[in-house]
Parts: sequence; structure tokens; C-alpha cells
Amino acid sequence: MALFTTGEAVAVELPIARIPTRAAAFLLDLCVQLILGLVLVPGSQVLLSRWGADSAWRDTAMVVTVVAVLIGYPVLGETLTRGRSLGKMALGLRVVRGDGGPIDFRHAVTRGLSGIVDFWMLGTGLIAVVVSLCSPNARRIGDALAGTVVVHDRSRLPFAALVVPPPWLQGWARQLELSGLSDELALAVRRYLIRFGTLTPVVQDQLGRTLVLTVCARLHTPPPNGYPPLMILGAVLSERQRRAFPPPPARPAYARAVA
Repeated sequence: MALFTTGEAVAVELPIARIPTRAAAFLLDLCVQLILGLVLVPGSQVLLSRWGADSAWRDTAMVVTVVAVLIGYPVLGETLTRGRSLGKMALGLRVVRGDGGPIDFRHAVTRGLSGIVDFWMLGTGLIAVVVSLCSPNARRIGDALAGTVVVHDRSRLPFAALVVPPPWLQGWARQLELSGLSDELALAVRRYLIRFGTLTPVVQDQLGRTLVLTVCARLHTPPPNGYPPLMILGAVLSERQRRAFPPPPARPAYARAVA
């Protein structure tokens, strides 16, 4: 997993794609490129021969076709699908920016041109493998130049963590006006509660107090005295979840009688 900070200062964790998965996606893309090359190169030669083109035109067409297959295929695919070639689609991978956002044509072109060095300079992809092994986020040269990372986009989402409110703070939490609590701030509180047991006591206290002050300032209410940050934040988030989830529908009277 790698932590990305978006332009809105929201922390997002994404699973990094490592060499075996990326190599499998590359081999699938290579098969597609070979098929395209076997179709386009002879086809262009046949068309030029029918038009009476000389050998110079045929050689130029061959070079252009090979470049289009080797570079144009990944650039066009990643641009149109926002970071996914056919091989990456099959393996559930996606190229994203350093902040976790989708890439554009500039990133795709940089990665495509750098692929000449990464994959084709030695003809084995050894450069891409060595550079990826030396990078903490498995980035090859093209990723480093374009500022991108390849991640898994089919990771299973964790089950929602429902917060149990402290009984002695339920009355206080039910009186809060939670419209000022943004989704980003609620996500930060949720991450703090989930990771509370893995934090050091100093971080637990400092980060918790900072979140309590920020949350209470957004809600325009003073924090209750005498309670640790864990209880206050848990009460706020549990009340937000209670209001977000509608109560279950009441069973009809005959159903209760049968039960």
C-alpha cells in the first residue's frame, strides 16, 4: 500500500502493482502489439505496392507503423481509458498520478516514449525490472519522469467500520448540527479511530486533540470536558453514521403476531 495525498489534501491508500503483475500485463499488451504489427505492417506494404510507391515510401511506412504499434498503442490506450491498456484492464491495474488522480495525454506520452529505454533498449525489459526493484513504489523510468504510479484498482473494499458511541456522550452527540462536518474530515476521524491501536500514546493524544478541536470548530460547539479524544470523536462519528443509515422499516402487525 502507498499513501497518496490528493489536491484537496485527502489521504488515499492504494495498493501498488509489483513486478509480477505488471510483467503479466506487459506480456498481454505485447501480444496485442504483435497482432497489430502482423496486421498493419503487411497491410501497409500491400497498399503502397498497389499505389506504385517505391522502396523508400515502403520503408518509411514500415518505420511509422512499428513506432505507432510500440509507442502509439500504449499512449492512445492510456489516454482514452485514463491509465489502462488492455493488459492492465485484464489484470486490474491502472496508471495514476503521484497524487492518486487520473493521468492525461502528457503523462501517457512521457511513459510511452520512456518505454523505449525501459523495455526496448536491451530488448528484455531488464532496465524496467532493475529500476522498479530499486523504487519503493515499483516505478520504472517512465513513471519517474511522468510522475505516475501503477496501482491495483480492483482491490476489495473493506467493510464499513461502524462506531459504537459511548453511552455518556450520546445525548451530547444527538444535539450536534453535523452539516459542518465534511466528508474529508469525517474520513480523517474514521482513519484515526481505525488506527488508534497502532499509534503511539503521544500520537494518539496529539492527533486526537487536533482532530477534536478541528471537528468542534466546524460544528461550532465546545468539546465536552473530561473526556479523551477517542470518546469524543467516536461519539461524533457514530451519530453521523446513525443519521446516515435510515432505521429499518417496521414490520406489519400480522408479521409480529406470527413471529
